[in-house]
Amino acid sequence: MPERQMHSRTKIVATLGPSTDNIEVLTDMVRAGLDVARVNFSHGKQEEHGRRIDLVHEAARRAGRYVGILADLGGPKIRIESFTNKKVDLKEGQAFALDTAHDPNAGNEQVVGCAYTDLPKDVKPGNILLLNDGLIELEVTKVAGTRIDTKVIAGGELSNRKGVNLRGGGISAPALSEKDREDIKFAASKGADYIAVSFARDAADMNLARSLLRLAGGHGHVCAKIERHEAIKNLVEIIEASDVLMVARGDLAVEMGYAAITGLQKTIIHESRTRNKVVITATQMMESMINAPVPTRAEVSDVSNAVLDGTDAVMLSAESAVGKHPVKAVQAMEEVINGAEKYQLTMSPVRHRVDGVVDRTEEAIAMAVMYTANHMKVRAIVALTESGTTPLWMSRSRADIPIYAFTRHEATRRRVTLYRGVYPVPFDIPEVRTQELFRAILTMMLQLELVEPGEMVIVTKGELTGITGGTNAMTILRVPKD
Repeated sequence: MPERQMHSRTKIVATLGPSTDNIEVLTDMVRAGLDVARVNFSHGKQEEHGRRIDLVHEAARRAGRYVGILADLGGPKIRIESFTNKKVDLKEGQAFALDTAHDPNAGNEQVVGCAYTDLPKDVKPGNILLLNDGLIELEVTKVAGTRIDTKVIAGGELSNRKGVNLRGGGISAPALSEKDREDIKFAASKGADYIAVSFARDAADMNLARSLLRLAGGHGHVCAKIERHEAIKNLVEIIEASDVLMVARGDLAVEMGYAAITGLQKTIIHESRTRNKVVITATQMMESMINAPVPTRAEVSDVSNAVLDGTDAVMLSAESAVGKHPVKAVQAMEEVINGAEKYQLTMSPVRHRVDGVVDRTEEAIAMAVMYTANHMKVRAIVALTESGTTPLWMSRSRADIPIYAFTRHEATRRRVTLYRGVYPVPFDIPEVRTQELFRAILTMMLQLELVEPGEMVIVTKGELTGITGGTNAMTILRVPKD
């Protein structure tokens, strides 16, 4: 059964994990509004990820909806090694060292090993190292060989394998590790709809990921996770080289400073949508729901503001992967999104690219459709599509009018699950005269209860079927009353 327009326009991404390994739980999450399932390759083995992807497809079938798959690569995790007693308590002002040659299991209150062997080459005296998501701050005092001596600026408990960031950026590790390359091949074999590149620095990182995905036989789109200082400097070129952007607020806040994160979020969303790209807002959106059955008021405000910013999707991480209430987390996210979208409709409509110049017919048609739909009493928009590009462009304009992507391609139906306000419908375009085609479309919409007799619908199509990028016409139809 095709997906009906019963859920929010802003989409929900949820991370898979032990809490979602039950088919009943996962099916309930899909019914509650889960649109895209995130497979986190930072944890677990490929066999485990493969089972979870298969489980998502089964849950989607049971729920009668389409669910996309986002394969999130681990990237170059810069981590300390382990302590003899599993953790230490660092005091402000004390000396502490990171040494890439130190025994990886023998860390203590004076020194700990580091898994990233090039770290001594990337830092110099005066640099600030941030550990454990920025809770621990160390000022570099000396670098000699494999050892980095520091002074503790902000102390606290430090346990095994915590991450390391360099304030202001400058870590030279490539965005794609050897493990990432193998994970790309595996994700391609499982038909992943999106591949997320962690710690992307520039367009070259995204171009490489896309190339490796295509070489592996994958047809998914690529998502750049914006979480490095360098990524902000190269933001426009990364957007142009990507299909999707993720505002990865965890590491980004550590590298750029917490005070900057709200403004950066708004900038990334605006720049992405201006260039017709999709954007996801992620990290700690409903963090308290790892344990609590309801979100905090601050989390409600956070999700709502991301929706008002124009994000295509909001993401659950540990809340769904290891949380006690994965279904309730999706339900809460859906409820908050709906509340924000109702308010958003009272705001002035977005003037998306109205002052710019377009050079593609499909984009011109998409803009014309949205202008018309926003100035007439149009109930729905139908885009006959091969790749999903035309409905993507339509979704860049803020509107409460649902956009239905009518397509015969399973991959396209899963891909558009991430596009704000776009809903997939299976439809094999018949080789018939135009009027018969329109009749078939309206009949299906009536059967699915997407429209009622007498309402107006806009349909976009190309002159030739089976041609990607061929949309060149729009038609306004009225649903017959008999």
